[in-house]
Amino acid sequence: MPTLHRRVPLILILALLAACATPSDSSSGPTVTSVQPSSPTDSASAEPGPAEPGSVTPSAVASSGAGADDPPPLALETVAEGLSAPIGIASAAGGWLLVNEQAGRVIGVHPQRGERSTVLDIRDRVLGEGERGLLGLVLHQDWPDDNRAFVHYSDRDGNTVLSEFAGGQDGDAAPILDPSSEVVLMRVEQPFANHNGGQLAFGPDGYLWFGLGDGGSGGDPFGNGQDASTLLGSILRMDVAEPGAYAIPDDNPFADGSDGAPEVFLFGLRNPWRFSFDVETEALWVADVGQNSYEEVNRVDPMADAGANLGWNLMEASHCFADTTCSSDGLILPLVEYGRDLGCSVTGGHVYRGTAIEGLNGWYLFSDYCSGLLLGIRSDAEAPGDGSALTPRILLETGRSISSFGADADGELYVTDIGGGLLSRIVAGG
Repeated sequence: MPTLHRRVPLILILALLAACATPSDSSSGPTVTSVQPSSPTDSASAEPGPAEPGSVTPSAVASSGAGADDPPPLALETVAEGLSAPIGIASAAGGWLLVNEQAGRVIGVHPQRGERSTVLDIRDRVLGEGERGLLGLVLHQDWPDDNRAFVHYSDRDGNTVLSEFAGGQDGDAAPILDPSSEVVLMRVEQPFANHNGGQLAFGPDGYLWFGLGDGGSGGDPFGNGQDASTLLGSILRMDVAEPGAYAIPDDNPFADGSDGAPEVFLFGLRNPWRFSFDVETEALWVADVGQNSYEEVNRVDPMADAGANLGWNLMEASHCFADTTCSSDGLILPLVEYGRDLGCSVTGGHVYRGTAIEGLNGWYLFSDYCSGLLLGIRSDAEAPGDGSALTPRILLETGRSISSFGADADGELYVTDIGGGLLSRIVAGG
């Protein structure tokens, strides 16, 4: 049985992740402002859900149900210690990994050389407490030729900010981002303190993808998940080819604004804390944190599934939530789900495409923040077809509070431990 995670004073952003707090006294839905001409509207109401679940006791074994060969044994190898509440990993040229700390710093770590450097410090404008903080970071896909980075953080009022920063990289030294170069691309008012989403990533289409939670409280009281006209409870897709602004891709499903916000590409999400693209198949893997009973992972075709509804808050994973007689017609159901026997807060990961671990290629690795279990599923696995989902395999009992995954230029995977302040590489076990 694994050691359960340590509760840290910051208490994390990923309680984010387990179910929700009591609603605050906010009385209206979120508003959105941005440099984009369109101003998506906000929405309605639903009933708040129950309180946060307690500890979990993982079972010893779980099966993928896919009939695949067993994955190889795995272990974690620490490459950096002493980080302050690390919650995100991005890769950079020259073998650098950029780790964002919740309070507002980005620390460059070079796993091979054992070096580290401060890349960006915006603690003066970040509210780094609870589920808020410096939640997402990605360098422009043409870095360092295009010297921009994109950052998602909670401002001092607790609202979402998506900003662009300029910087550079000299040879094999760590990247540097200039705090004074900030250009705000988007602000989203948050009605509650939780479910802020987090992930920023460039897709294989060259566009910037951005995940936002449903706005918080419990049970999605404003109905944001099922309202495509708000940015909350959605994954957004934006064209950032021109510095200082964003545009709407012509093939966004609601590009004309008639049936949803132009930025929205997928909706029906509760809290998509971490998502990633498979570099080989280009599939989008979205881990959505559950409310009371189930955590889920969705595999999405980023083109065929444009405008798809992933179900929240009609459903929690593949189970009815708001209405016990709900219908799943027209919804994308999860490929993978698990209950409180394995954890209470999913941390999305990556499909392994490295070469250092024989037999792991093609496995999607992810984790649960509460139990510390490293979990996996074959990326080519298929759901049973009866409306149910697969159960992940337990790959490693880490005993850590895994808050994020990242991949280096070679496809090797890393995880952050928010409680222990660690950055670790996933390696072959003994």
